[in-house]
Amino acid sequence: MDSITILDVDETLRRRLEARATLHRKSIEAEARDVLREALGCHAPAPQLEDLYAAIRSIVELMGSVEMEIPSRESACKPPMAE
Repeated sequence: MDSITILDVDETLRRRLEARATLHRKSIEAEARDVLREALGCHAPAPQLEDLYAAIRSIVELMGSVEMEIPSRESACKPPMAE
């Protein structure tokens, strides 16, 4: 399992996390993991491919369409000729 370090945690926030951990009879680390799981919805099933496509499309559609010039498909140089 990976680990992370969170720097510059506000003292009030640390005390609140510690109080919550004490209330749930857990370590601060275990309580922080539970808070992250709840906040990130880890108990919910992973989105299906169609749902992910729809989510991305709904974000991109807000930007509007983009017109791009399509370059011609000609060779950059002439191929060598056999003698």
